[in-house]
Amino acid sequence: MAQSQAEIQHLTDQLNKFKMSWFSLAGKVAIITGGNTGLGQGYAVALAEAGADIFIPTFGKEGWDATRELIEQRGRKVEFMDVDLTEEGIAEKVIAKAIQIFGHIDILINNAGMIKRNPILESKDEDWNHVIAINLSAVYHLSLAASKEFAKQKSGKIVNIGSMLSFQGGKFIPSYTAAKHGVAGLTKAFASEMGAYNVQVNAIAPGYIKTANTAPIRDDQQRNAEILGRIPAGHWAEPYELMGIAVYLSSDAANYVNGAVVPVDGGYLVR
Repeated sequence: MAQSQAEIQHLTDQLNKFKMSWFSLAGKVAIITGGNTGLGQGYAVALAEAGADIFIPTFGKEGWDATRELIEQRGRKVEFMDVDLTEEGIAEKVIAKAIQIFGHIDILINNAGMIKRNPILESKDEDWNHVIAINLSAVYHLSLAASKEFAKQKSGKIVNIGSMLSFQGGKFIPSYTAAKHGVAGLTKAFASEMGAYNVQVNAIAPGYIKTANTAPIRDDQQRNAEILGRIPAGHWAEPYELMGIAVYLSSDAANYVNGAVVPVDGGYLVR
């Protein structure tokens, strides 16, 4: 059926409103926890490539020099803060420090996390408490502190980092699984309320990525074969394959995306 002139004009009007500049992060300031190593470092460099200045709270100073070089090569500014994100009241200090340095904040990526592997029957309370503290409680406190600033300025993006364990049970990682399910829930809860302030809250759920943390699994021939057999793309992801979604969810191009938990898994979850 042929389109009417009115329909064609409406489509033209919509296309004229769309701008590739919506994907740019020029003039933005992003806080990326744990952005000094691994996937966090990748997110930091990707957002810098898109134009953002970067503030990185880390536990220890590993990777600072390399990360600084990578970001400054892209013409962007970066500052670090050596901090334990599980300390009481630290979230407000992180947000305040970023604002002190850069004048404002626009994006929070809750990337910092850790994992403890133990069969359930061998679980230790200290492992449970530590994993929940950094992977879930810190996400809540930082999101809340950032949301208070975002509400004032009527704009902001929060991108949480979930996992395949936001959807599945897994084995030998009950604390991590509980935390990542919790991250998905927090994402939806914050999105439900903060949308009224023009603040979008979403999560990325990385699939099986080639990182130092996954090296033991990749070295296990049986487990590696099981995982590859479930990935339609047929390979473990390289870290750069997570960068596009991080930039997108941080940008104005995602202004009507809110409360999503986006798998980036090569199709792992569909099998």
